Amino acid sequence: MASNHGLACFFSVSHWPAGKLSSRLSTTASHFRLRVNCSSAGGGNTSSSPSPSPSPFIISPPPLRSEVSLCVGTYLIPHPKKVDKGGEDAFFFSNYNGGVIGIADGVSGWAEQNVDPALFSRELMSNASGFVEDDEVNYDPRVLIRKAHGATLSIGSATVIVAMLERNGILRIATVGDCGLRVIRKGQVVFQTSPQEHYFDCPYQLSSQAVGQTYLDAVVTSVELVEGDKIVMGSDGLFDNVFDQEIVSTVAENNDVAKAAKALASLAKDHSIDSNFDSPYSLEARARGYDAPLWKKLIGGRLTGGKLDDITVVVGQVVGS
Repeated sequence: MASNHGLACFFSVSHWPAGKLSSRLSTTASHFRLRVNCSSAGGGNTSSSPSPSPSPFIISPPPLRSEVSLCVGTYLIPHPKKVDKGGEDAFFFSNYNGGVIGIADGVSGWAEQNVDPALFSRELMSNASGFVEDDEVNYDPRVLIRKAHGATLSIGSATVIVAMLERNGILRIATVGDCGLRVIRKGQVVFQTSPQEHYFDCPYQLSSQAVGQTYLDAVVTSVELVEGDKIVMGSDGLFDNVFDQEIVSTVAENNDVAKAAKALASLAKDHSIDSNFDSPYSLEARARGYDAPLWKKLIGGRLTGGKLDDITVVVGQVVGS
């Protein structure tokens, strides 16, 4: 989970192992008949007559998988101090094939060098959107990140996640940093990504500088989706402020994906400004050894509160095509 993404965290380039791509091959076949002939065999002078052929029986093939796609709703709430420029997050959605989603979170530390952090994230997502149908990408989200990053000329850096759904239900995901994704099935989170960070509050990030991470550092995973599944993608402004069980219940209360995205973003905003809320961010901070100021500890207080940030939420429902 990241907060004030700063340039100070560019201290190392370490690689997470790429996740193994998993897929299930679906076989299709026409009905076929298998005829079994019986005969007798023996020694000596045995006479035999033709055995009657049994009735043919039919072996049915496995049921065909229906093609699927994503129905998507989005919502973005900028950091309270960045409302005038729309925040520093950026995202895109393409209906190519089963659907493609990308989110980038601009690193705010660049503002200290008079660089607008939104420029890098916006150009990165614009480039990614343009390369979705590129033959070289071939539905590989890590290649899409490589091409988008290589074409981005703005100064800055950003965390990023890209998810690409194939018509057969395989969702391929590549992530650098702490943007995240959850898959919800029958009221439970059945899949989630994990953040990459150098240390607390300092995520991996793609950068205009050579010291940043590259597409090779992306964690690549895949998950098989079925009709009715819902995915929730977001910048860390969502996951630092909203627990998974809250995500599940909010999505359950809002069948419409656009309403669900708005409800989640609003919940994240409410938690982010609540100094008494024991958020995922404050829990993680305490687990990493951070604590409340001494004066607060003397009166029995502890480190609590949400985290002010840009909040981007994308909710997608898997539907039959």
